Amino acid sequence: MQSIHTQRVALSAFFFLSGFNFSSWASRIPTIKTALDLNEAQLGSILLTMPVSSLIGLPLSGWLVSRFETRIPLSVGFLVNSICLSFIALAQTPATLVMALFLFSLSMRIFNISVNTQAITLQKQFDKKINGSFHGLWSTGGIVGVGFTTLLVSMGVPMTTHLLLVSGMSVLATVFAFGHLLRNDRSATGNKLAFKKPDPFILYLGLLVFFAAVCEGGMFDWSGIYFQQVVREEVFTAGYLVFMTFMALSRFISDQIIDKIGMQATFLLSALLIFSGISLAILFPTFWPAMVGFSLVGFGTASVIPMVYTLAGSSKTYSPGIAISLIATFGIVGMLIGPPMIGYLAHAFSLKVSFIAFAVAGIMLIPISRLFFRMEGPTEGTLAMQGEKAA
Repeated sequence: MQSIHTQRVALSAFFFLSGFNFSSWASRIPTIKTALDLNEAQLGSILLTMPVSSLIGLPLSGWLVSRFETRIPLSVGFLVNSICLSFIALAQTPATLVMALFLFSLSMRIFNISVNTQAITLQKQFDKKINGSFHGLWSTGGIVGVGFTTLLVSMGVPMTTHLLLVSGMSVLATVFAFGHLLRNDRSATGNKLAFKKPDPFILYLGLLVFFAAVCEGGMFDWSGIYFQQVVREEVFTAGYLVFMTFMALSRFISDQIIDKIGMQATFLLSALLIFSGISLAILFPTFWPAMVGFSLVGFGTASVIPMVYTLAGSSKTYSPGIAISLIATFGIVGMLIGPPMIGYLAHAFSLKVSFIAFAVAGIMLIPISRLFFRMEGPTEGTLAMQGEKAA
């Protein structure tokens, strides 16, 4: 029987590798844009493939985590996702890129629901908060991935070689780590959707994820291009790298921050950091102000989704897997709207002006989080803020 610490290490490896894979693809978006000679609107339309695919994958992922132990869809989803990196690398036309991204995003959605459901279940076996650290490892993987990409770009290594290498390493890691994951974690109750009036608990948490996804997803897809076209930085991965670095830092210390100031204040802090960071990058589009601005945005967006997923585990209506699947739907809609919207706004006005949308999305975290905690009330709100301890 595996110890909970071994299970935590195995699950941590998947969080890290997922961040590494995603940033490896995302940091190569400027390369793909140039190679396929795409304008901003065309790129925005292609990026629309990913949230559409994720939305299609949500019912499937919800069914899988309710039907099987989460380690099954988790590992299969990540294995397919890793292989799809090779498909992206080999895409020679917009049509083949769309097909590769569709499969990449579909498998990533199945993996994400499964890995977060297992994280909440494993969290309940620990006396201290660990959920934030999992997401911190995802961001750390992203930092390592974009750092690795930056190194390869500076060395002139082709994108095809880069992504094929990452794909191969991830497939091997999946085979090795699978046997060490948490077993027998299928929930016995709360696995069926109730077709009734929308649950305010799910609705408010979903809206928080929606606005966070608009910011986070948009920064993933457009930060490199912003540094390339607006800041005029030759090493265009710098903005993405600093964004991911401060996102990781925030997630590793988010549990301690929440313990000190509470979730309500943390949501407020996140909103103000996002708004301030985007404003700084827009008003002063030169290297250092933009770097500071993107670091603030990374710090601000980092805590939102881990906090929401922790709160989701205290749902009185649904199992953690189904609750996360429902809430993740809002995140997919945010991804659906965010990156393509930036592309269309940039094409109509300018890329700098389009980033105002991120500032607006960030500030919306304030009223939505206040509505959620007002609904929960003093007693239930306090229990919810304890997350896994309440569970």
